[in-house]
This record gives sequence, structure tokens and C-alpha cells, in this order.
Amino acid sequence: MEFLSLLSPELFLFVVAGVIVGIVFGAIPGMTATMAVAVCLPLTYSLDMVNGLGLLLGLYVGGISGGLVPAILLNIPGTPSSITTTFDGYPMTQNGEGEKALKTGITSSLFGGLLSVFILFFFAPVLADFAIKFSYIEKFLIILFALSVIASLSKKSMLVGIFSGVLGIWFSLIGTYDISVGGNGETRLMFDFMEYHLESGFALLPVLIGLFGLGTILEEAEKGVKDEVQSVNGAALSAATAKAGKFSFSVFKGQYVNLFRSGMIGTFVGMLPGVGGSAASVLSYTQQKNFSKDPSKLGTGAPEGVIASESANNGLTGGALVPLLSLGIPGDSTTAVLIGAFTLQGLQVGPLFIGEHLDIWHSMVVALLSANIAMFLIMFFAIKYIARVITVPKYLLYPIIIMMCVVGAYAINYGIMFDVWTLLLFGVLGFVGSKLGIEIAPFIIGFILGKSAEVYFVKSLESFGSFTIFFTKSPIAVFLWVLILVSIWFSIYSSKKGSQA
Repeated sequence: MEFLSLLSPELFLFVVAGVIVGIVFGAIPGMTATMAVAVCLPLTYSLDMVNGLGLLLGLYVGGISGGLVPAILLNIPGTPSSITTTFDGYPMTQNGEGEKALKTGITSSLFGGLLSVFILFFFAPVLADFAIKFSYIEKFLIILFALSVIASLSKKSMLVGIFSGVLGIWFSLIGTYDISVGGNGETRLMFDFMEYHLESGFALLPVLIGLFGLGTILEEAEKGVKDEVQSVNGAALSAATAKAGKFSFSVFKGQYVNLFRSGMIGTFVGMLPGVGGSAASVLSYTQQKNFSKDPSKLGTGAPEGVIASESANNGLTGGALVPLLSLGIPGDSTTAVLIGAFTLQGLQVGPLFIGEHLDIWHSMVVALLSANIAMFLIMFFAIKYIARVITVPKYLLYPIIIMMCVVGAYAINYGIMFDVWTLLLFGVLGFVGSKLGIEIAPFIIGFILGKSAEVYFVKSLESFGSFTIFFTKSPIAVFLWVLILVSIWFSIYSSKKGSQA
């Protein structure tokens, strides 16, 4: 079969090399899959199109998957799409189930990635036609749906969750109100002396690293850093080797619907240009919370939360390639960089790409399939060695983490010192905010989705000129409103049920 002839040893070696480097980038806070692809893009100058794409797709899959390692072990999302992995992955580590959480996430990543590859190959034309029909209205409602579950993510009360989410939205809107998105081109929500540094607002990754990295380290420093191996609940056992944390595939019993639904959500959201992996993981996580038999367990160390998050963010990889190859529109920042690879080879992505370049199209599918399998084999069987990072004494581990956080924050936008100050600011905010009762999870979700919600809202009004269009535009919009109302009802119901308990 001609399709199988593309499985050459040379292509596989480039894919494996890309996966390994991508995992390293994903596991270091601030070093994202996008950065890995961007840094290695010049290497494709000396490669043919097939091997070059194999390397870059390996970096893509490895970078997305590697983000679960610091998210689970250190409560620091290696990539933005790993944010919801911290919600249950890190509590599992604290409960002595670090290895279980890691292997659960790795297996879920494999399933989500493979599902997205099959959907990409068999249904790319149909899915592309469906996604292009989404107007700004549907995109806004998808973001609104994700925001509607902020209240239910709060561990204290619904009002605290709403306040934390609104505060995150407020921070996301700081900067220039860009004319291209319906603004007036002026800066807002800041003092005049801040305009030079905050013209484009706060960068996402320094904010994430500050809240989840530096904030956590400051909390640990308050307790006192002792010369000992990190323990779980005071016991001198590593979370990576504790007997209670041994992995078994039985953890997926009863989670097949969760796996499939989350992988589909990741693939579908990946098809929507600009929405991103963060929204995919948030949507899948909150849907599992809505459908869970015991939603109160999510956020306390439930494997189903890790399954939902990781199967979704790896489902994104195949989904994001659908609009890129069918429409010439990148699904996320990483696929935007991939356009550079095609440009270097003199190729134009768009509606005619698949029909005119069947060999390259097939080789991309093979490379993506190989990358997911290679990712699983590398991470699953080497995870005990990776997990040993949490057995390093705190007085050695935390300075290294701080150094990586600072380097990652500084490097993410190619050497902007203000990103380091952003890291410090939000690290302190996370530390002080936890004392004041602010919930980090709703805050960061509001920060990530706030600006997108504003853009799609304003564009919808510009296009149609009436608020009623949000309710009457299409059957898809009506369906999304039903989901939003159900989500709000569930948040209120869960809050009342929790207060009665």
C-alpha cells in the first residue's frame, strides 16, 4: 500500500528526535511547543519537506504532552493547555499518586492525539466546512460557555469564584484597545507611566508561571524549606514511588465516555482559529465536572480530571491542522509557525493543498500518528526517571525552578525584562491572593478567555448591530445557549448542595 511506504526509518527518526526535544521544552516552564517549533524551524532549511514536517510535528506533539510533567509534579503548567491538569494532577501527587497521575495523563494524551489524527484524516474536508460556518457569534458563545463554569471551579463559594474570574478578565483587558478588534486604539485600565510596558497587556506565560510557579514556591517558603526529600502529607515517601500511586489501566474503567468526549472537544476547539488549547482543556474539564457522578471530587485529586484535560489538549494537535491545511488559517500559535515551514519550501496551504499535494498530506498524517505513539512509549516507560524530580530536596529544587521560571519568562518574547517583572508581580499576587481568598483557577481562566470574549462580542455587534442576534442567529447558537444555561444551573445547584453539606 502506497500510504504505508511513507513509514521510512528516516522519517521516524526525525519524528522521535522532535518528540524528545519537544518533551523537554514542554516540561520546562515557559518553554512551549510553539517555542520549540520556532527555534527548530531553521533546521528544516537543510531537510526535504517530509522530514522537516516530521521533525516539527514531533516537536508539536512532544511539547504539548510534556507540559503535564511539571503540571502534575510541581503544580506549574508547562504549557497553557496544561492548566486544568494541575487541578487534579498536583493533588494526586500530594496524595502519593504521582506516577499514577503521570501515566494516566500520558495514556489520555495518546488517546486524544490518535483520535484527532483519525478525525483529521477521514473527516478533514467536512469538519473544515463546518468550522468555517462559525461566525463571531458562535465563537463568543463558546467562550461564554467556558466562562460560565468559573463559579463551579471555586473550592470555597460560588461568589468567590465569580469574583476571582471577573478579576482575571479585568487584568486581561489591560493594554491597548486595538482598532483591529473594534477598539479606539487607546490604552486602558492603567496609569500613564505604565503605557510603555503594558501597551500589549500582560503576556500569558509569565502570568501563568508567576501564579503557578513563583506563587507556589512563596507558599512553600512561608512554611520553611527543610533539608529533606519532598514528602506527601508528612510521610517520607516519594510520590513517584509510593505504593498507593502505582498505575493500572483499570483507572480508565467507566471513563471511556470522558476520554472520547474530551478528545472530541479538543479536536473541535482546535479547528476554531484563535480559540486555543487552554479553552479546549477548560471546556473538557468542566464538561466532565458537569457529568461526573461525584463532581465534588474534581479538584481534589480525581484521575477523571487529568483524563479530561490531557485527552483534550492532545486532541488539539490534529484539530488545529484542519483549518491550516484546508483553509490556510492556523488553528493556534504553533500551526501559525508551521506555515513558515511550508513557505520555506515554496508551498501554499489552503483549500487546494490536500488535492494537489497528496504525498505531503499523507506524510503529515503518518508523522502525526508516529509522533503520538513515540510520545507514549518514551514518556510512559521513562516516567519513573522523570518523576524523580520531586524527590530532590526543596532547597535544591526550588532555586532551580525559580531560575527556569525567570529564564522562561525572559525568553518567551525574545528578551523582554518586563516579562520577568510580570512573573514577580503575579507570583506575589498569587501568594497574597490565596491569603485573601482569591481562587487561582477561576482567575486564570478569566484572564485567558476575557480578551477573546471581548473581541468576539464586539465583532458580533459590528457585524449584526443588535443584541438579539446572540439569541436568533442560528441553531448552533441556540444549542450553545442551552449548554450555558445548564452550566449556570449546575453551578448554582452545586453551590447550594455544598453549603447544605
